[in-house]
Order: sequence, then structure tokens, then C-alpha cells
Amino acid sequence: MQLIDGKLISEQIKQEIAQEVEALKAAGKKVPHLVAILVGHDGGSESYVAHKIKDCQQVGFESTLIRYEDDVTEAELLAKVEELNNDNSVTGFIVQLPLPKHIAEQKIIEAINPAKDADGFHPINVGRMLIGLPSLVSATPAGIIELLERYKIETKGKHCVVIGRSNIVGKPIAGLMMQKAYPGDATVTVCHSRSQNIKEICLQADILIAAIGSPGFVKEDMVKEGAVVIDVGTTRVPSTLTKSGFKLTGDVRFDEVSPKCSYITPVPGGVGPMTRVELLKNTLLAYKAQQ
Repeated sequence: MQLIDGKLISEQIKQEIAQEVEALKAAGKKVPHLVAILVGHDGGSESYVAHKIKDCQQVGFESTLIRYEDDVTEAELLAKVEELNNDNSVTGFIVQLPLPKHIAEQKIIEAINPAKDADGFHPINVGRMLIGLPSLVSATPAGIIELLERYKIETKGKHCVVIGRSNIVGKPIAGLMMQKAYPGDATVTVCHSRSQNIKEICLQADILIAAIGSPGFVKEDMVKEGAVVIDVGTTRVPSTLTKSGFKLTGDVRFDEVSPKCSYITPVPGGVGPMTRVELLKNTLLAYKAQQ
């Protein structure tokens, strides 16, 4: 069993991005500028956005955090999105999800200029990705693809089972794994909460991608010997063993599943760091397209 170290790979990618930014500075050019909009004070979102700002500093990007309280109106948020769309000093931006119930998330996502959509959630980017055109790809699926590529994991003709059908992970990773490309060229099956015989389907997987958001969902008897397991789950569960009072738990029961795997991602330290670094890659990609 080999551990897929997302932390290590993400640090390598950050160094590569930092070198490109240094070259831009040396040539007297402006550097990429990423803006994050944060609404309210959700603990997970606060932590995630703080990490993103730190990542920007690490690679030499300019970054800006725009905060709103929970009671911000949809109209105010849409006005800010439009302002950022038209601001030439902004390379890319994200609106951190989830948003308060009174704001339609999809309306906000669709208001973002696809060329500045650092999260890769806009339907135009999703559609372009699905038919194999250059696009800003949703960060978590892009991170998974990057891990498979950097670990030289064979995907051609392999049976890839994706558990979960979210617009942010399940659907795009299924689309990417079936592209005529490497990583890709896989036979893809998508399972979800209404699927029957999930265990039997998972046992056929050469590559199992768990993105259902259910802690410990994938058990030892659902994974075949030698499978590659990618755990996308990051659920905060209460814990008496940590200072914060919670721990991040994946969708896979790591201790019992890992001995059967050829490769497996840990939680934390697997897909999570890659999601953050792909946001930087998208911002750099957007920057290049805007020049």
C-alpha cells in the first residue's frame, strides 16, 4: 500500500507556481490577484478562506478578502460580483459556499464571469470541461486528476467507481475520468444515495473515488484487493482527542481499508491540500488567458 501524499504534491505545485510568479515580477508584470467573498462566520468556511489567503501569500499572488454578515441581501452580493467581474485588477474570485438560506447559490455562481471563476463552478466552465475544451475545472476534481497523474497511476481501461453525484465533485470527476486523456480513458460508474447494490458495484472498482460526505461509509468489505482509493470526504466529527473538539473524518474507514489498497489518500492530507492548490492553478490559468 502506498500513501498518496496530497500535502507533499501541493507543496511541489506551490513552488512551481511561485517560480512563475517570480518570473512575472522580474519581467515587470503585475501578479495574479485572487479575491474571496466570505458571508457569515461558518467555522469551516472561515478556516478554508484563511488557508486560501495564506496560500496566495506563499506563491506571491495578491489576495483580498471581502466579508459580509449573514444578513447581506442577494442583491448586494450580486452587485459585488458584478463589480469584481468588471474590475481589471482582479484575476479571479470565489464566493465561499455555503451561503445563507435566503441567497440562491446557483444565481450567484451564474453571475460570475466564467473567465474569473476560480472555483470552476460556472455552467460554462463545467460544460467546456465535459466536452474536453480548455476551462477552469472545479478544484477538487482537478486535484484528484493531478494526484493520479503525479503518482503515475494507470487509468486507461480501468473501472472507476465514483460514490456521490454532487455538481462540485461527483459529476465533474466522472466526466474527467472518461475523457480521452491521461488521467482518463476509464470506464466510469457513478453511485449515489438511490443506487442499489453499492457494495457489489464498489467491489468491481479498480479506482474508487468516495465523495458522498458520509463518514466511514466505505468499509473493508466494499474494496477489492489492489484497488486505488481516493477519499474526498471531510466531515468534522466531535472528538475528545483534539484541542478544537472535532476531527476531520473521511468517507473511507482508512484503518481497515488501507491494507487492501495499492494506493490510498489519507484524511486529512490527501485531497484537501490539492483542492486549495488547484484554486491557485485556476487563478494562474485565468491570468494567462486575460493577458
